[in-house]
Amino acid sequence: MKSLEIIGFKRANLESGDLKQIREEGNVPCVVYGPAIKEQIHFYSPAILFRDLVYTPDVHTVDLNIEGNKMKAVLKDCQFHPVSDVLLHADFLAFSPDRAIKFEIPVEIVGTAPGVQKGGKLEFKTRKIAVKGLAANLPDKIKVDVSNLDLGKSIRVGEVKAEGFDILTSPNVSIVSVGIPRALRGKKGE
Repeated sequence: MKSLEIIGFKRANLESGDLKQIREEGNVPCVVYGPAIKEQIHFYSPAILFRDLVYTPDVHTVDLNIEGNKMKAVLKDCQFHPVSDVLLHADFLAFSPDRAIKFEIPVEIVGTAPGVQKGGKLEFKTRKIAVKGLAANLPDKIKVDVSNLDLGKSIRVGEVKAEGFDILTSPNVSIVSVGIPRALRGKKGE
């Protein structure tokens, strides 16, 4: 899994007036918590550092460096402004490399479905799959091969092979399917 470094600075005052000033200076207020640290740490970080972490379909682990205190973490939650879509707050979960973490991994479609070549439409049902495992064993993406997917067929989570991690999403959840267009439905009955 890819890793990204975020440098932060501790914040002493947790009042809303201070948060407004932090945001006006181009920073994002953050908090890190989890079993790998003794107590949660409130900090802020320059907003530019979040570009490759938040505005991408890829998943990353984060190397947090808060005034020299280094730890491994994952981005757990983000809050955005409802109108301007500016990042307002970020929550990180600190983890230790020897303990399993829960994470959502994006799905990547591989191959060409025969059903699409016959006129069907490839329909995504699930774009991320929830998994649990050691951070070192989690992949960047879960590849789903659609080269055997025909009209009206789908691939479910239970058909995905997991090596080194457990899949938490229900095995009955559909990942991708090939829909039959209305024009082809009429021809099939003739």
